Amino acid sequence: MAAADTLPPEIAELSFEDALKQLEQIVRKLESGEARLEEAIEDYERGALLRRHCERKLAEAKAKVERIVLGGDGRPAGLEPVDPE
Repeated sequence: MAAADTLPPEIAELSFEDALKQLEQIVRKLESGEARLEEAIEDYERGALLRRHCERKLAEAKAKVERIVLGGDGRPAGLEPVDPE
């Protein structure tokens, strides 16, 4: 992962659910217009990082689901390597 693509540790350590909750709060705050300009800019920047984190978590989950191989009885039989693209 490139240095420019690295997330701050306080965001990278969040679960998907916690990051999404924070992102939703930022969106509500920005939509309400209650923040001063500088605060709104900082919130927007944090929101962009949270969105990227959520997208990565979803991509990881999708890759795990796509690797599940079903056996003849329809039950998970194991995992199969997935081509990341």
